[in-house]
Amino acid sequence: MVDVAQPLVQEQALDRDCTTLSRHVLQQLHSFSAEAQDLSAIMNRIGLAAKLIARRLSRAGLMEGVLGFTGDVNVQGESVKKMDIYANDVFISVFKQSGLVCRLASEEMDKPYYIPENCPIGRYTLLYDPIDGSSNVDINLNVGSIFSIRQQEGDDLNGEASDLLQDGHKQLAAGYVLYGPSTMLVYSIGTGVHAFTLDPSLGEFILSNENIRVPEHGSIYSVNEGNFWQWDESLREYIRYVHRQEGYTARYGGALVGDIHRIFTQGGVFLYPGTVKKPEGKLRLLYESAPLAFLMEQAGGRASTGTQDILDVVPEKIHARTPLIIGSKEDVALVESFIQKQAKVSGETVSSNS
Repeated sequence: MVDVAQPLVQEQALDRDCTTLSRHVLQQLHSFSAEAQDLSAIMNRIGLAAKLIARRLSRAGLMEGVLGFTGDVNVQGESVKKMDIYANDVFISVFKQSGLVCRLASEEMDKPYYIPENCPIGRYTLLYDPIDGSSNVDINLNVGSIFSIRQQEGDDLNGEASDLLQDGHKQLAAGYVLYGPSTMLVYSIGTGVHAFTLDPSLGEFILSNENIRVPEHGSIYSVNEGNFWQWDESLREYIRYVHRQEGYTARYGGALVGDIHRIFTQGGVFLYPGTVKKPEGKLRLLYESAPLAFLMEQAGGRASTGTQDILDVVPEKIHARTPLIIGSKEDVALVESFIQKQAKVSGETVSSNS
């Protein structure tokens, strides 16, 4: 008898090895329409930008002009690193002649970059954080890129990009790239969350984990406890609670993408709350919080400001900030319960004093 099982197994393995990023997008959309092909091409371009950035990072310690600060300050009031500028320019260069986008918005730029009229112009907007956790670059630790894709609404004749000031549900796709021992790209177009690993021998992102699901509960809490005394009492009380409980593990790496990737795989909660002086927090809604919230909800998790779902927040400006509590559903709900309890106590105190 002819054994047909073995060839089938080999064929399935070969098919998996051939599932590239652009092919996977078309498979997820079950379509070869113009929109599906556009999204596939955009994702492919993001993959190209990631490859260029990964190559630069892998040689950072051997090249001049890669590490350290530029001496400039960005629109956020933060010192700019050389790698921030390089990565930002990479995204612009990759998309400038693509005919896929009409503008790019980045936390490194005061205003969106509009594709020049002498270049082909598309219908989409790419919002991105070119290098998240750039302070880790100089010490050779994990960093990442975060991206979001939205479709332009209206003509935007005044160049203010006011149509971007909408909630996170308007995102067509979102994802991040993790530059670590391997380079990984994780994305969603609203059909689950899927991870790809860069195969250097092929120069391609190959599917490595499909339909990622975040555990309902995890043992990890990730937060910069150095800010403990700057937080509202409700957050301090939550931290005291996890300190008293068995089974919790603190993990904080100083790069949002790396910490979030751990939550995706192991469960738990990541917190970047606001402070008493700056309750709006540090993370940018359009470039960081909303894209990650889109991914987390697609994977079965949650993302919240503490009082509102991140995807429901409507920004008042392009560079709006927001607190972020993100991760497993049960763990996010637990943090929210401390915030709600404190709000109730504060309300009762105000009532008794009035």
